[in-house]
Amino acid sequence: MTTSRTKRALIVRGGWDGHQPVETTDSFLPFLGEHGYEVRVEDETTVYTDPEYMAGVDVVIQTNTMNTIAGDELRGLISAVRAGTGLAGWHGGIADSYRSSSDYLQLIGGQFACHPPKAAPDGLAGEAADNFVRHTIDIVPERAAHPIVAGITDFELTTEQYWVLSDDYNDVLATTTLAARDFDPWHRPVTCPAVWTRLWGEGRVFVSTPGHDLATVSDQNVRTIIERGILWASR
Repeated sequence: MTTSRTKRALIVRGGWDGHQPVETTDSFLPFLGEHGYEVRVEDETTVYTDPEYMAGVDVVIQTNTMNTIAGDELRGLISAVRAGTGLAGWHGGIADSYRSSSDYLQLIGGQFACHPPKAAPDGLAGEAADNFVRHTIDIVPERAAHPIVAGITDFELTTEQYWVLSDDYNDVLATTTLAARDFDPWHRPVTCPAVWTRLWGEGRVFVSTPGHDLATVSDQNVRTIIERGILWASR
């Protein structure tokens, strides 16, 4: 008689509190439980150095903005993904985690560069909402049948809009176009990936740039994309 193995999800969270790493990841715990995952939550990246444990993890959900990672920890994460462990995350928790590591940036396939403010510098109030702009997340027509975005149409958000630096190895599922306003230093609109996947060895990587805070990940479209992305990335 064969028995099915319990699925394992590892949440690694921390970094800048403004992205609400605890609140956002906690909000996905019921979803993970409903889908049969045994969940472990860590506030440090040292868990990545345990190869025996990492080999049994089906998906890592990382929310760790503007943090640092030791060399052996990063090697452990990359080795696990190459061997089949999935990696999923949103916003700065995955696309602005370890800025000084080119190996991490290659694994993820995109790096946060900026989020344009809603007005010229002299018109800002000096608060987080200064960077909340109304923008559209455009589903790539050729990818509209992908299981992560199937049935979802273009939608609007008022939150941080990420300008990311990326490469063409990504399978881009959705984009967003940053306007060129009279006070911006760039001279034409710039289209950036907003949701993408990436295959790395035997593993799968999923990134959603929407996800600034609990309010953003609670948007029904964003929530659906992230939930599907976690399942897609999982071993």
